[in-house]
Amino acid sequence: MKVRRHLSDDLRYRLLKHLSEQPQASQRQLSEILGVSVGSLNYCVNALIARGWVKATNFRNSRNKLAYAYLLTPSGIEAKTRIAVRFLQRKLEEHEALAQEIAQLRHPWTNAPTNPGTVGSASC
Repeated sequence: MKVRRHLSDDLRYRLLKHLSEQPQASQRQLSEILGVSVGSLNYCVNALIARGWVKATNFRNSRNKLAYAYLLTPSGIEAKTRIAVRFLQRKLEEHEALAQEIAQLRHPWTNAPTNPGTVGSASC
């Protein structure tokens, strides 16, 4: 399931990135930023905690309510770096594929059939 791994890698990377930048963000805020449900985000956060990549600590927020700060552990920082490298590599590959496709669309005659009888024939 390479596609599924990419999706989870993307979400994991974005979540780790936001947690490192905004450790005191609530799960609701993070779910809105990442475009996932609160339940899905809660599942992801708990998975990161179970892997030892994130540590949840209590603090009092500005309304004097008990809240959590999600801090990346040293292994979480390493994981974020590894995932970021994979993410960047995949995006570079996607960029190259799109650049090739755009080049082909800009110059359709370079890929045109050599048999003039096939021009305009419908094969769909």
